[in-house]
Amino acid sequence: MSRRRREHLPSRPTWRCRACGIAWPCSAAKLRLLGRYREDRAGLIIHLVAVHEEAAAELGEVTSAVRLLDRFVSWARVRG
Repeated sequence: MSRRRREHLPSRPTWRCRACGIAWPCSAAKLRLLGRYREDRAGLIIHLVAVHEEAAAELGEVTSAVRLLDRFVSWARVRG
């Protein structure tokens, strides 16, 4: 019997990872996103900002705006 791997996707409305249960995007999700957008860092940032907006609307006052921005977007910025 083979086990099906669970993808590291957000579970809404909690925005925790379906596979590992930690705050999404978890490390595995970040690696997957970096791979998918390898040649399009601007596209990755645009995607993450859109997801951040959805999460902010669903999480409301649960998490501060700065912490949400760090969690969803800041990690993907190009370091100079």
